[in-house]
This record gives sequence, structure tokens and C-alpha cells, in this order.
Amino acid sequence: MTDHEKIKQAVRLFLEGIGEDVSREGLRETPERIARMCEELYGGMDQDASAHLAKTFNVESSGMVIEKDITFYSTCEHHILPFYGKAHIAYIPDGKVVGLSKLARTVEVYARRLQLQEQLTGQIADALMKYMQPKGALVMIEAEHMCMTMRGIKKPGSRTVTLAKRGVFETDPALEEQFFRMLR
Repeated sequence: MTDHEKIKQAVRLFLEGIGEDVSREGLRETPERIARMCEELYGGMDQDASAHLAKTFNVESSGMVIEKDITFYSTCEHHILPFYGKAHIAYIPDGKVVGLSKLARTVEVYARRLQLQEQLTGQIADALMKYMQPKGALVMIEAEHMCMTMRGIKKPGSRTVTLAKRGVFETDPALEEQFFRMLR
């Protein structure tokens, strides 16, 4: 049985489990739609950030590079509900930079998996350090979690903020301060 077929079977069982009639008109094609959706939402499972961060350009500048407000959508691995928000990435080049779109693509690689926000933040920072080898990297993510909004505590609008610092950002507080000034 293919993964696609397994997802369809699981969706049928889920729908039956909550008391739905999987043969009714509105649900007949739902297992197929969900299987196709999973290919898109969890496509990061088959991707590696190195594909995006390996192509670099030489530069003489060693000033901070920031890409902010990178919109992302992910899925909480605890409740299989969405969380979404903005990622902000900074790094200090050590002789090389990447194309700016590659930073957003790196966010997508890790966001398109079952995920925890804390883990996502660290994975992005670690990928920058591993594949770009900058002097330092800082990743900040602000996100709203549907598991907090539509179930449990039910607090829409609350945001979770996570921060991962690597390299010189861990040892030089002035760099972190500069990041937050530039973020405003």
C-alpha cells in the first residue's frame, strides 16, 4: 500500500470514528483531498536545507544580514493543528552570503513537517551555521497556535515567541541588541 493510500484509509477511519458517513456526497472525495494536501503540507520531510543554502556568493562585507517577516505555516506535532506566523533571520557573513529567497526556502523546509516551534527555530539556526558557516546566526519566530486558539485554553491572538542564537550572537549582546533595533 502506498503512502497516499495509507493516508486515504486513515482519513476514512477517522471520519467513521467521529461518527461521519464517509459515503455522503460532501465526504466522498475528502480522503483523496486530504492525501493530496499532505503531500504539500508535509513536503519538507523529503527536503534538505543544504539544497538551498549550498549556493553562496563571496562578499567582503561582514555586516549583519536580516530577512524579516518571512510568513510560514506549520503543523503542531502534539495536536496536528496549524501554527503560523513570521520568522526573522539574521546572520553575520564570514565571506559569503546566500540569495535572500534561500532563507525563506530554508524556513519552508523545516516548517513543512510535523513540528514544535522551539524545534523549528533551532533547526533553522543550525542549518544556517552548518551550510553557510557564518560567524553567527539568530532566528526569531513569532507564531499563533491553533491548539491554543480553538481548543484547550481558547485564547485567540496569543503569540509564542522563540529565539535561537548561534556563534557570535551567543557571546556578543550588542549584536542581539542591533538585531532587535533593525527588526523594528
